[in-house]
Amino acid sequence: MPGSLIARHAGSVHGRSEREGGMTRSGQGAGRPPLASIAAGSSRSAAQPGDSGFAGKAVLGLGVVGHVLRSRRFYERVIVGAIVLGALRGLGQENRASTFERVAAWNKRQARRIERKAERQARRIERKAERQARRLTLWAKLRIRRPRAGQPTAS
Repeated sequence: MPGSLIARHAGSVHGRSEREGGMTRSGQGAGRPPLASIAAGSSRSAAQPGDSGFAGKAVLGLGVVGHVLRSRRFYERVIVGAIVLGALRGLGQENRASTFERVAAWNKRQARRIERKAERQARRIERKAERQARRLTLWAKLRIRRPRAGQPTAS
């Protein structure tokens, strides 16, 4: 590459640099002095070729945006993206609805299970109370008939 670091290095290896006239540059910047010599005396860095600042970048950006907006492929991709987003939204809503239905069904089953458990426990308590009542009445009958040892009989 003319004017590149490799070319300058090759010239200095043989004892001659570009400034001494050993190697000449050809191409776009052949007539201009090297950028390093422009920036040597100034406080600013040398402008790079093709660097046109913010305005150039803005114009370039607007050109790209204009090209994209005129592109049929861009509109096709936007439409496909909208369809995909709509489908994903629908799937999300269905998923939420089915999740809610599953949770509601689970809650209903749990409520029934707890009600059945409470009913079984109430029946168990009733049977226990009935057994205890029978024991007490039987015990009371036996106590009336049989006096304790050491107590006088009622005759």
